[in-house]
Amino acid sequence: MIEKGRITPLQLAIFMHPTILATASLSVPAITMKTAGRDMWAAPIVSSVIGFLVVFVVYKLHERYPNDTFIQYSESILGPYLGRLIAVSYLFSFVYTNGIVIREYGEFIAATFLLETPTVFVIICLMFVCAYALHQGIEVWARASQLLIPAALVIIVLMLIIMVPDMHVKEMFPMMEFGPLPLLRSSIVPSSWYSQFFIIAIFLPYLTKSRVSAFKWCMISVASVLATMTCINLAVLYIFGDINKGYNYPFLIAVRYISLSDFIEHVESLLMAAWLVAIFIKITVVYYAAALGTAQLFRLSNYRVLIAPIGLLMTLLSLWCAPNLEELLELLGNSVPFFSFIFQLIIPTAMLGIAAARGARAS
Repeated sequence: MIEKGRITPLQLAIFMHPTILATASLSVPAITMKTAGRDMWAAPIVSSVIGFLVVFVVYKLHERYPNDTFIQYSESILGPYLGRLIAVSYLFSFVYTNGIVIREYGEFIAATFLLETPTVFVIICLMFVCAYALHQGIEVWARASQLLIPAALVIIVLMLIIMVPDMHVKEMFPMMEFGPLPLLRSSIVPSSWYSQFFIIAIFLPYLTKSRVSAFKWCMISVASVLATMTCINLAVLYIFGDINKGYNYPFLIAVRYISLSDFIEHVESLLMAAWLVAIFIKITVVYYAAALGTAQLFRLSNYRVLIAPIGLLMTLLSLWCAPNLEELLELLGNSVPFFSFIFQLIIPTAMLGIAAARGARAS
């Protein structure tokens, strides 16, 4: 194996939480509000079905090929030519997805905190940190996520609790005013975030044995993302109501309203710290999947030689993927969910069907 390190199923569940939620917590409330209106709080619940389904499909593939990643068993299932073509398309999707995420990070930081700093400088600084983490190996950054992510979650929970006095439950009524169709349409966007649980297909072969199976931990991770995203959507809905759709980052705006007796103010800096931890883990996870998968595809002995060129490509794609924030949000709300659904659910499900029909298993 190219990767000698091992992680626990708990660590996988922990770092998958920010892999899904880091960007979803900022973008999804505004996007779903435009389609579902007051019913936007339920969009994460409806779309979570995709997350549970993706985990089920990927784990069933892992049971047939326990020592291989998705990149490796694509050739076993689909043959050397089609399998390698599929693997290349997935590797490009990892790089492109990370490019979009990096651009989201750059736009958010440059527009809300570092107003005079060029976006490209913000992006390059983070990419150096992620590249260093990759060079240290999977065990190092997985343990870092095990320490940092719970602390970030505590910060978010505390913020939600402090915001309770400013929340008004009446903002969620009337429910289903225009029927279930707007809610179903709005769930398409968050489902593309849930479908990113597909990336566990890269990490499952590197798990240690555990009394609680990786499948159960991954399902717990989906449920924790569901709970967190629903709480965030409810918070911004209860505070802003219909005007929520006018904000690009409604949760950040809600946090800026926090003030306790003129003693605790400007707590958005804590949100900034928690979000930086989450976005660092998210970018590192996808960055690692791209580097390791490329090394496996080309039969290299070490993925570390690919860290610099893949990081450079991701940085360039982050600058090219959209000319401005409005175009970026349009991309996230339209084409990205469509391709995510195909790549992270339809194709793996078809591959599982082919493997099952042939009775294929790793030798």
